[in-house]
Amino acid sequence: MKLTLVVACALIDADNRVLIAQRPQGKTLAGLWEFPGGKLEPGERPEPALIRELQEELGIITQEACLAPLTFASHAYDDFHLLMPLYICRRWQGDVAAREGQKLAWVRANKLRDYPMPPADIPLIAHLTDLLL
Repeated sequence: MKLTLVVACALIDADNRVLIAQRPQGKTLAGLWEFPGGKLEPGERPEPALIRELQEELGIITQEACLAPLTFASHAYDDFHLLMPLYICRRWQGDVAAREGQKLAWVRANKLRDYPMPPADIPLIAHLTDLLL
């Protein structure tokens, strides 16, 4: 089974809310909510990949020093196995904006379960709830 490495970020604002994005129509798992991030390019390390993805998807700039690893997801989908480190980030430059047509929501950690998420993301919620409550 193919292993796919994806990196994700829980952006946390001054009110301790977490940013999630809705997958746009036409993509796999469309309509589900997820933490921003994406696939690594060949030879790319996770932190630079996440910095690149946050700039592409949300128009914000952050630094490696502002990314703290929190936990990871390991999930077997039907046709690939996903390995996804989740970082938290509380410091960035610029205003968060949906640059790829996705819907965005700032959500309290204890309300994340109210949003349908891909199976790999669901176990990550407990880690964020523990951190932010």
